[in-house]
Amino acid sequence: MAVRVLVLRALGLGDLLTAVPALRGLRRAHPGAEITLAAPGWLADAVDRIDAVDRLLPTEGLVPIDYDSPDLAVNLHGCGPQSTELLRATHPARLITHGVHVPWPRHQHEVLRWCRLLAQFGIACDPADLSLPPLPRHDVIVVHPGASHAARRWPAERFAAVARELGPDVVVTGSPDEEALVREVAPGRTRTGDLAGLLDLVAGARLVVCGDTGVAHVATAYGTPSVVLFGPVSPAEWGPRSGPHHALWHGTTGDTFADRPDPGLLEITVDEVLDAARSLLGGGPWPGSASSARAMSG
Repeated sequence: MAVRVLVLRALGLGDLLTAVPALRGLRRAHPGAEITLAAPGWLADAVDRIDAVDRLLPTEGLVPIDYDSPDLAVNLHGCGPQSTELLRATHPARLITHGVHVPWPRHQHEVLRWCRLLAQFGIACDPADLSLPPLPRHDVIVVHPGASHAARRWPAERFAAVARELGPDVVVTGSPDEEALVREVAPGRTRTGDLAGLLDLVAGARLVVCGDTGVAHVATAYGTPSVVLFGPVSPAEWGPRSGPHHALWHGTTGDTFADRPDPGLLEITVDEVLDAARSLLGGGPWPGSASSARAMSG
């Protein structure tokens, strides 16, 4: 009978994609196993594209896991104790988790955190193994203004200014419950809907402009050039580690769960974003921007 592996990562889209190297490491270490991922059901299309998971067990957050007696349980959710106890309640023969003998590493990139956890249990992972199968490119520029918490949401009027300057190829995206936000940014050039459509759109885009949210990790997975705006969290912990990406950050950290935009995030200007976008699109500083003015005066 195949080895049964249960993995807990009941979080969001970006969390799933940063765990891809760890999930693929588990697959290589247990090629004949049945790997079950306990994660939100709405992530099903993204899970299918990873090619490392046999079954998605819909699990919304830290709730009891409907699974019994795995041969191996792996905590890729957090440092515990709640996530660890939920896995222990499934009565695994073996458990991999942070704890007394494997301390939780602070201020570490999320991709490396889980690769290093598995390495301590003899499971090799490649932190660069983040890519999803490529899709054809198109001319769309994706602007994604939303984020799960207000601390990581750059003001809508600034996203609107960026969208206007980037021109008619811009499509503003969001989840169905962000429809009012995306219409505020660019009326008539919006797209809200299913996850599969968003993944395909970002996979083929010329450029993505967004905050520190799941869409940024989709751009990383597909090698889509991106400008990512960071505020309360450093890109050294959640940002792109390589590729055609530009992380904007003013060097301050704050409360990720605050109910207003992080002060450091607000220090990022429209001109900075446009300059970064222009450089990734193959041009120089955006005409009239602060960077352009400094270049001309020098």
